[in-house]
Amino acid sequence: MALLPYPLARSLLFRLDAEAAHDLTLNTLARLQGTPLQLGWQQPRVDDPIDIAGLRFANRVGLAAGLDKNARCIDAFAAMGFGFVEVGTVTPRPQPGNPKPRMFRLPQADALINRLGFNNEGLEAFLANVRRSHARRRGSPLVLGLNIGKNAATPIERATEDYLAGLDGVHAHADYVTVNISSPNTKNLRQLQSDEALDALLGALAHRRAELQARSGRRVPLFVKIAPDLDADQVAVIAATLRRQGMDGVIATNTTLARDAVAGLPHAQEAGGLSGRPVFDASNRVITQLRVALGPGFPIIGVGGIFGGADAVAKLRAGADLVQVYTGLIYRGPGLVPEVARAMAKAKAGR
Repeated sequence: MALLPYPLARSLLFRLDAEAAHDLTLNTLARLQGTPLQLGWQQPRVDDPIDIAGLRFANRVGLAAGLDKNARCIDAFAAMGFGFVEVGTVTPRPQPGNPKPRMFRLPQADALINRLGFNNEGLEAFLANVRRSHARRRGSPLVLGLNIGKNAATPIERATEDYLAGLDGVHAHADYVTVNISSPNTKNLRQLQSDEALDALLGALAHRRAELQARSGRRVPLFVKIAPDLDADQVAVIAATLRRQGMDGVIATNTTLARDAVAGLPHAQEAGGLSGRPVFDASNRVITQLRVALGPGFPIIGVGGIFGGADAVAKLRAGADLVQVYTGLIYRGPGLVPEVARAMAKAKAGR
């Protein structure tokens, strides 16, 4: 049980600019992880093991990528009781991201808008942080996902080069790798979700993964993260491509460009991706469509609008096997993690 009441911490953090609060939180977690002061946010890990994509997850709830882009706080998030943690998105070269301000709270809607733009310290610094993590040591139950993307300065026609460089770098350190082609904050990135572009990218990654596997003797699952702003035909094409290119799973979904659910609220018209409660229904729709297209057994991780156990169970019923949280963690705090894990365990047990 965390010692610091999160409503108190949130009231202080929400007085700051959203990105300043984000940076302060990560700096604090990075500095205090592994010390006795970690008790301030530590939560028990709910034991609900499940085997997905050849991996054993300690429970069904994970941290979504985007919160810890530089992999600085893996141990801190592991202490919150997550069954798996995904960090990144990392690009081959460091980049500052988009101009500030670029992150906005919409508390009336339990939502965030960000246009950060893959701001990160680059692959070399990212991997150094991963290697320092205690959670990567032998015997740790934590599954670690590493999320890769392309640099903003790389032309979309050469995007595959960045993804291959990312895969080359993270392969030896990841339990699974996520290919992020769905952020709305890197120009033209979502074009990679189209039929021919996606087929070419995933084909190249599958070929490189096979080469890396032959050299290392270990097979690392590949997941693809997609957007909620897709129609049924687009989802069907993506599903077929995932199957054809031997991908191991799909993460649904990233943030949305839609603003219908937050129209009229302060900051609602800021450019960027909207996350939180407003993306819940769109995410569930895509999950349902994916499950129909992919059939039973193909791993789906559901993301978007999880603020409690019932929200996570709804993702399971839509077709997800696992879930991830991000915005809900910011609004609800670490106590959300065991709450969601317990609800999912209970739902799967049929109680």
